Amino acid sequence: MKVVLTLFGATIVGFLTALPALAQGYRVQSGDRLQIEVLEDESLNRDVLVRPDGRITMPLAGTLAASNRTTEQIEGDLSRMLSPNFASPPTVFVSLSSIAEEDEVEPIDVYVVGEAASPGRYEVEPGTTLLQLFAEMGGFSRFAATKRVMLRRTDRAGNEAVYKFNYDAILEGAGNGAATRLVDGDVIIIPQRRLFE
Repeated sequence: MKVVLTLFGATIVGFLTALPALAQGYRVQSGDRLQIEVLEDESLNRDVLVRPDGRITMPLAGTLAASNRTTEQIEGDLSRMLSPNFASPPTVFVSLSSIAEEDEVEPIDVYVVGEAASPGRYEVEPGTTLLQLFAEMGGFSRFAATKRVMLRRTDRAGNEAVYKFNYDAILEGAGNGAATRLVDGDVIIIPQRRLFE
């Protein structure tokens, strides 16, 4: 039991001593929170959010750039900006209180109707191409007119555009459209083959 507690304690101490080393090379980004401490005036101590424009605001110092800078660089800037308010340059400490979460990519909805192997609504990542969607939907039914695939797209103003694609030509490398990126709300229509098509 004593060995387990010793190992656990050593792990915790190692983790806590590694955090400052990780933060030293870290460059602050929008959405991060910084803990600012001014030893000479505790009323200036605060937790600040790095705004989307990459700046922070501090009483007596004003606004300064924080994004893409280290905490040490921000400390130096704050000390210099606060100096006129003190007899000697103040001692400023800046640390990361939290790091911005990675932006989650919101999926987009595209719709497949007609002669698809699996028609319906598909949630795909932004940037997904038409060819990638064909693969995801499992291909076409045996009655699909793959030379007349249509993409209906409505813009924000409500204007609708229709694009036609020849899937067979795309597979042979001759057709356009393989790299067409889908956008939210796109509708892919796969018509039924005609009698002698």
